[in-house]
Amino acid sequence: MSTRADERETAIAAADTTCPRCGAPREPDQRYCLECGLPLPATNGAVPALRRRWIRRLGWYPGDWVWLSLLTLLVAVAGAAVAIVVTRHRHEAVGRTFFLTQTQQVKQPTAVPTAAPTVDTATLPSPPEPTTTSAKLHARKTHRRSGPIAWPAGRSGWTIVLVSYPKTNGIAAADATAARASSAGLSQVGVLDSSQFASLVPGYYVVFTGVYGSKSDADAAVSTARQAGFAGAYSRQIAR
Repeated sequence: MSTRADERETAIAAADTTCPRCGAPREPDQRYCLECGLPLPATNGAVPALRRRWIRRLGWYPGDWVWLSLLTLLVAVAGAAVAIVVTRHRHEAVGRTFFLTQTQQVKQPTAVPTAAPTVDTATLPSPPEPTTTSAKLHARKTHRRSGPIAWPAGRSGWTIVLVSYPKTNGIAAADATAARASSAGLSQVGVLDSSQFASLVPGYYVVFTGVYGSKSDADAAVSTARQAGFAGAYSRQIAR
């Protein structure tokens, strides 16, 4: 029985030895996938080392783009903090200058005491009791996360491939990726055996999301899968 650590090591090995788009085998110094032409991520250097640490700690990896995004975010946050400090300092300096130059020239008007109006509290309406709207109750009851599915028997169509894993590495990594996709909010997530479909390269466990009747429908949903953390997601026909 494999442990979580073994599953993550399997995922690391798959990321270093297969194409993230189509799952075809690759060599460590190979720059492009021989099956789909995708530029392959490097396996040596600082970024691959960070990628392996990320997978060992969290069990999933959004893609190498995350490091540039984090750096950009840090620079933006630092710039915003500096701008806030400078703006606040300028406003305080202007406020102090205005107070020093104008305080002796302005005479405060004499306050005239007025009697507070009386209110007959006996005629005030009672506040309504707090209630929970039926719309909120309906939203709580209907908010359920869909679980993994199997490809519909005897049906051909289109889907979105998230990741493909060689069958020789076992199904644990594919199951873990399917669970992560469901947790990320993707619907109709499942794992299929590519050897059972004529339109796929045999020998892989394919993690997919969605069952579509046309290529255009599948292409329209690819961006949603990529935003959920699967940068290599692409549409693919499923036919027996």
